[in-house]
Amino acid sequence: MSPAEAMPFGPVQMLVLEFDRTRFDGEIMPELERLKDGGVIRLIDLLFVTKTEDGELEVIQTSDLSKDEAMDFGAMVGALVGLGTGNEEESMSTALAGALEAEDGHILDETEVWYLADAIPPGSSAAVALIEHQWAIPLRDKIVEAGGIALADEWIHPADLVAVGAAAADFPEAGRTT
Repeated sequence: MSPAEAMPFGPVQMLVLEFDRTRFDGEIMPELERLKDGGVIRLIDLLFVTKTEDGELEVIQTSDLSKDEAMDFGAMVGALVGLGTGNEEESMSTALAGALEAEDGHILDETEVWYLADAIPPGSSAAVALIEHQWAIPLRDKIVEAGGIALADEWIHPADLVAVGAAAADFPEAGRTT
């Protein structure tokens, strides 16, 4: 088995979002469906929490994984965590723990519900999404087959670029070549 075959899933991103409202017009889920249908992403787990003005919680959780797939995914994640210990027995133990944690068909659990509920004010909503980037699997496999490894992996958001500009403004002579 090649190293690429040993990793049956693509890069996973955890996205945590807050919304300043509790009512939605259905604009987000159709876009997620479009990306899923195009093979761009797979929704490993999505936890959506709304806190009404009177503090009541409404929770929605969904996943593209079947119960068995969630348990397999949990086992793989657990095994990778255990592999980091350098102890084969520990790796087996954490693989089992990961599978059992996902036995309900979800990777995210009740602790995340309470985390989100505590983090948002009444009249708002929050979501945690675990998104597998399926588009990256063939690229990753080709990189691995060519003997490459990732040295760094970061998302650069527009706010990061604004921060770089703000920092550069503090030192106007930096970067000038005239």
